[in-house]
Amino acid sequence: MNVQCTHCSTVFRVDPRKVPAGGVRVRCSICRGVFEVRPPQAEAAPAPPPAASAPEAPPVATAPEAPTAAPAPIPTPAPAPPPVPAASPPAPPPAPAPAPAPPKAAPARPASSSPFGSSDPNAKARRLARALVSDIVTYHPERRDKALQDGTLKREFLDEIKKSWEEYVGQVGADTARGTPHFRDALNDILARGQKVF
Repeated sequence: MNVQCTHCSTVFRVDPRKVPAGGVRVRCSICRGVFEVRPPQAEAAPAPPPAASAPEAPPVATAPEAPTAAPAPIPTPAPAPPPVPAASPPAPPPAPAPAPAPPKAAPARPASSSPFGSSDPNAKARRLARALVSDIVTYHPERRDKALQDGTLKREFLDEIKKSWEEYVGQVGADTARGTPHFRDALNDILARGQKVF
């Protein structure tokens, strides 16, 4: 009869007469695993009592003489992937960019109390007045042209002129603002386009 190792599935040929009715545990000669062998169903009749001689050692399964079971199919190895071309050596890292030159220090200017670069308070007041009035025109060119045409320039720009005047006084001081004609001249020259409106 043929028995199969339950561990490595190797098939062995065993003499059924050597298998007791209750089965026997044997050791596989291939994987050394222990498994149980039972007699075939057809020979379920009780075996004759053993002889008075010394008990026979349990059979050890030996290497298969003629396995009857078909060998397990050998898996076909997957085709090897195509060879990958050798990668070219990495390009050397780019040379670091030269550090930017430190900014050149601007030549020191003489200390001046004027934001317009002049220590002359009179020149400062004149430039500030013209800058403030120019801002009014920059933001409202069409409105200025229509008011000038309608003769309503003073009334139309009353709020803007008042805000610019307050800033002018805050920057140059009340004495300089009221003691010089710079703000009024700027209104006539720039806002009124040279007309003596203010």
